[in-house]
Amino acid sequence: MLKMYIQRGECLCGTFLLSFSLLLSSYILINTVFRMHSWHHSLKSTMTQTINIQNILANFVFEEDGKRSRTLIEEIEIAGQTIPKFINEFWTSRQRQAHSLHEVSYRACFKPQLPRFFIERLTHEGDVVYDPFSGRGTTIIEAALLGRNIIANDVNPLSALLSRPRLYAPTTDEVAERLEKIPLTSNEQSEIDLSMFFHQRTLNEIIALRSYLSYDRQKTNPDPKDASHTKYAPHEIDSWIQMVATNRLTGHSNGFFSVYTLPPNQATSAVAQKKINAKRNQQPEYRNVRTIILKKTKQLLKDLDIFQMETLRTISKHSQFLTNDARDTKKIDTDSVQLTVTSPPFLNVVQYAQDNWLRCWFNGIDAEEVGKSITMSKTIEQWCGVMRDVFRELFRITKKDGWVAFEVGEVRNGKVKLDEYVVHLGLDAGFSCEGIMINQQQFTKTANIWGVSNNSKGTNSNRIVIFRK
Repeated sequence: MLKMYIQRGECLCGTFLLSFSLLLSSYILINTVFRMHSWHHSLKSTMTQTINIQNILANFVFEEDGKRSRTLIEEIEIAGQTIPKFINEFWTSRQRQAHSLHEVSYRACFKPQLPRFFIERLTHEGDVVYDPFSGRGTTIIEAALLGRNIIANDVNPLSALLSRPRLYAPTTDEVAERLEKIPLTSNEQSEIDLSMFFHQRTLNEIIALRSYLSYDRQKTNPDPKDASHTKYAPHEIDSWIQMVATNRLTGHSNGFFSVYTLPPNQATSAVAQKKINAKRNQQPEYRNVRTIILKKTKQLLKDLDIFQMETLRTISKHSQFLTNDARDTKKIDTDSVQLTVTSPPFLNVVQYAQDNWLRCWFNGIDAEEVGKSITMSKTIEQWCGVMRDVFRELFRITKKDGWVAFEVGEVRNGKVKLDEYVVHLGLDAGFSCEGIMINQQQFTKTANIWGVSNNSKGTNSNRIVIFRK
């Protein structure tokens, strides 16, 4: 009996020691994780405070095809301050070198390499990246692919329609299955004559798809111009199909629904298209809407892997898509944005309704009304007045030690250098100007989209003013 008690005591003692050991190990583990977590945040804070963008740009060496280029540094006096200019080629000039998910046509969009350059150097995973003039979503898609939280704003509702679905990218098989379930036969007639763009069978399919998507919008979102809270269609794949179809309406190859016409980021008028048809002696041929949507889907998803797909979906849960005036974004918290990368519209060079009337028709958007809400300045003084208020709002939402990369260009044949005006605006808002980065490259494509002129014949430049709060 005594032996049994002794054995039981030894067992209890062993159990106690084991439990204590496990408890101690758990404490050590938790304490270690806590210390590592604290160290990580401390390191992140230290890294953020010690980033010297001027050194990064000054010491940058671009290498491609065995050629190397080093940064040329110049200086300019603005508002009593000496502002450095960093001139180099900071990313490739080659076309389609970024992620395939970016290949959505939109007027006046910069290369994805531009926001990536700043996102990689000035932010960490989980930081908030913002674009107040989001356009096709280049900045926010690139930020999301890199695991950053995103806020997109654009008064144009087409912006959210073209960018938000790419955070919920489906598989090609899912899109194919969904397309088969959508009835693309319709006897409904278009309220406007589009016969100069589309074969009648193709137009019938487009109208049927438009009606289907319009019905979904009415069920979930009575205001199709409001993209801030809900998707344009109740089903994520429907939103993707709508995005792709909007992008494939008109273009200059058989990968579009239309006969040969202007590039897809510009919609010519019906009268002008008739002239194009007569000049080219062409008539619209039948184009299969399902086939074209599926083909473009495959192209967009070509570079997307499982990990990236999950990353995008995770980011989408906390994403914001706003359709506000960039001067008044109350839904964005004060001191919340680590980095803004954007390019504003320049000096009244784009007519929204003329360029987007067909895309707006397909999506049930009043192009004229949207055009009225887009501020287009005719003079540099008016433009600066608008952007001054934009910078004040950017200063409010930017975190301490946060950044703004503001891309502009030379307009009116180089007579107006907006980057120098922008320096004044940022300084007046309270930012410090770290310099002007000039990405100078060999000319590869039309750069006169926003009225931005090349800085010299045969070259193309991005002029980015870099601010810090």
